[in-house]
Amino acid sequence: MAQIIPFLGALIIFLSLFLVESKQTNIPCKSAEDCPKPIYPRYVLCSYGFCRIFFP
Repeated sequence: MAQIIPFLGALIIFLSLFLVESKQTNIPCKSAEDCPKPIYPRYVLCSYGFCRIFFP
């Protein structure tokens, strides 16, 4: 029983590493070059015809 709580804490920390926030813009694009240049530490991709900004 005493080992469950540290295990759950470690599991929460491990899973939080994979959470990434993203924001879809109204900027149309056909490739990533059509999107505005990202400001560190952001990543910009063209997804479904619109620029998408990822915040790690």
